[in-house]
Amino acid sequence: MANLSSSTIMLTGAGGALATAVAQELEDAGAQLVLVGRGEPLERAADRFPATEVLDLDLRDPASVDALRKVKVDALVHTVGAYTAQDVQKATTDDLRELFDTNMLTLFHAVQGVLPHMLRQKDGLIMGVSAGQAARLSGPKAALYTASKAAVAAYVLSLHDELKARGVRGCVLYPMGAVDTPENREAGFEWEETIDPRGLAKSVAHALTRPDRAHVTELKIYPDV
Repeated sequence: MANLSSSTIMLTGAGGALATAVAQELEDAGAQLVLVGRGEPLERAADRFPATEVLDLDLRDPASVDALRKVKVDALVHTVGAYTAQDVQKATTDDLRELFDTNMLTLFHAVQGVLPHMLRQKDGLIMGVSAGQAARLSGPKAALYTASKAAVAAYVLSLHDELKARGVRGCVLYPMGAVDTPENREAGFEWEETIDPRGLAKSVAHALTRPDRAHVTELKIYPDV
C-alpha cells in the first residue's frame, strides 16, 4: 500500500463518487486531507473522513483562490467535473460555458490557490482528471465535453513542463470509460463496462508516491471490456 503519511493533500469535488473513493484510499495511506466541495456532499465527506480543513467553495468563483491560498498542501487532486452530451449542431454558448467553467475554470482557480506554497517549498504535485474522449481527441455527441477535458490535460501537462525544474509536477488521470457510479448505472451502464472507482483511487495514490526521478505524468485506466 502507498505510504502518504507525510503528505497533506487537497481533494476537490469532495463527496462525489470518485472523490470519495480517492479520499478513502488516501486516508488508508495515512495522508492528511483538505476537503473542498459544496453543500451536503461536502458535509457527508467531512463526516466520513477526518480532515485538517473543510472548505465550502465554488471553484468557479475567482474569490475561491484567496481562500485556498490560506491552506498549505503538498498535492492537489482535482476531481471537479461535469458531463453533458449534445449534437454538435445543437450545442449552445451556455453549454460551452457550463462545461469549460466546471471542468477547466475550477481547475485553474484550484491551481492558482495551491501553487504559491508549492513553489515556495519547491515541491508539489497537481493532478487533473481528464477523460477517455480527450485522450482519443474525439468525443462524438460530446464535442464540448471532450474539448473541455482536453483543455484540462493540456493545462496540466504544460504546467508540468514549465514548473518541473522548480519542484512542481503535474499528472493527468484519464478514465478510459465510464466510472462505476449510481448515476452511470441508472444511465444503463453495466458494471462490467465501467471502471472501479477504487481502482482509479489506487492509481491516484500510486502517482502521488512516485519520486521525481520516476514520476508519472499520464495515467490511462481502462474497464475490463
